[in-house]
This record gives sequence, structure tokens and C-alpha cells, in this order.
Amino acid sequence: MRNAFADEITKIAELDSKLIMLSADIGNRLFDKFKSTQPSRFYNCGVAEANMISMASGLASCGFTPVCYTITPFITARCFEQIRIDVCYHNVPVIIVGTGSGLSYASLGATHHSLDDLALMRALPGMRVFAPADSMELRSCLRTVLKDPSPTYIRIGKKGEPNVYDSPPDFTVGNWNQIRSGEQVSLMATGNMLPVAKEVAILLEAKGISVGIYSCASIKPLDEKCLAQIFNISSLAVTLEEHALIGGFGSAVAEWLVDNRTQNKCPLIRFGTADKFLHSSGEQKHARDVFGLTAPKIAAKVCHHLSIIT
Repeated sequence: MRNAFADEITKIAELDSKLIMLSADIGNRLFDKFKSTQPSRFYNCGVAEANMISMASGLASCGFTPVCYTITPFITARCFEQIRIDVCYHNVPVIIVGTGSGLSYASLGATHHSLDDLALMRALPGMRVFAPADSMELRSCLRTVLKDPSPTYIRIGKKGEPNVYDSPPDFTVGNWNQIRSGEQVSLMATGNMLPVAKEVAILLEAKGISVGIYSCASIKPLDEKCLAQIFNISSLAVTLEEHALIGGFGSAVAEWLVDNRTQNKCPLIRFGTADKFLHSSGEQKHARDVFGLTAPKIAAKVCHHLSIIT
């Protein structure tokens, strides 16, 4: 996804003279093409993420559209105060992109895990929050948010994530894309959990269970119309995210459900990471297995819940 981001932002910069790219000591080779075509609009801010956000806020106040990029925990948790005050309080059009989100950097330990970024960013007034599923959806997301710039956070993966879409899909702020039709179980997946949702659907449909899949890239705002439909037609609604259960996408859906009455008494179950740090070593696959975010474990739990409610 990060390669797609670098390619797409370079293409957009050729058409938008107000776009400025800021990086915090990462992606120097990744942005070689951007730097060669727009040498005066790329700034390596060094290991000074908080300062980068303040720089971006100043640039945005002067009429530019700055895009800030670095590893997710360093661009969210490390400079949360600057995002809160310099960007959101002044409501300036800064686009914040966190790469290697979730457990993408699992082997580097807790310093590089980002399992709280959605909770942090969606709590900020005026901040839009997006988590594209693959490189194709990321391209569409970038083009959409830059047409109407405002405080925006986009979490993306690192590299090697499988594409779900064959081409860039339609992307609208506050809208989700239905990937697969089915009414018994509705899988709402955000970010890099969409490929896992497809694997879960295959396992469930082998048991005769009808499964619908939704790509939920827009986390703030949510697709409320789609949510109402899901909870009115489904027997079981499921959220999938590579993020803590506390404060993440599933929490946002649960909050919506509490505030909105639906005709059907459709239960909701959430899949995410537990309220603990991961102390064992291993790659993303290992970390997902520890937290129960693999297709077989998710499918088994979904089947268990279906057996209870039917």
C-alpha cells in the first residue's frame, strides 16, 4: 500500500500545485519520483513528528494542502497534542497518513504496533478517519479527500497486502462498498482485514451460511444508511479490525447501534485485539493468531454465536 500511496500522491501533485509532502525521516527512496518532479514541495522533517505536524498546520493556514507521512504510532500517539491543537482546533486541511498500521510491524515490538490510532483520531473534533482495504481503495480515498481537504487521518498497511479490488473503486466520504451479497451474517471489515473477511466468508458458506461482506474504509463518518440496512436484514453483524476492541471501528459501530433503534434484534460481535500488549515475538501472521484474528478462529466464533441465536 505504501508504494501505491507514493505513486498516487506523485500523480496528484502534478495536478495540484498546493500539495506539499512532509515525511518524518522515512520513505526517502519511496518518494524519489515525487522529489524529482516536485523538488520544492518535499520536506524531510527528520525524527521530529510533532514539529512536522506544526509545520503542516502553518502551511495549511497559508493556503497549502500538506500531506504528512510516517509510521503510524509516531504520527498519531507521539504528536497527539499537535494534531489536537494545531490541526483540529484550527480546522486546517492537513492530511495525516500513518503507514504500517495495526500489526504490520509486529516483529519490531510494541513501539511499532498501532492498535490505538483509530481511537485517538476519531475522538478529535472535526477529524475524518479512513482505513482503505488495499492499494486500489487507497488511490480512490486519496483523490476523494484531497478534493475537499479538511483534517483527515488515513491509516494504511506496509507492503504486500493482497488487492481485493481489480481497479480503484468508487469512494465517497461516509459510504461503504458491498463486496459480497448475503444476509445471514454481515461481515464489516475495515482496512487490511478485508482479505481476511473474504476467507471467513468462504469457510462459513461451506457450512451453508449466507455471508455479506462490506469494505468499511470510512470510519468517521460511518455509513449510517448501510448500518441501518445491515442491522435490519442480518441475523448476525460482525466487525473486523486490526486494532484494539476499545475505541476502534467496532466501538464506533456499537455506539451507533446504541443510539439508533433498528427493527431487527440483530446482535453484534466484534473482532479486534485484546486489552493487552503483545510481548511475544513474531511477524504479523503470528500476532494475528495470538489475538484470534485469523479466518478459522473468526469463522469458528461466528458459528458459535449463530448456534446460540438460532
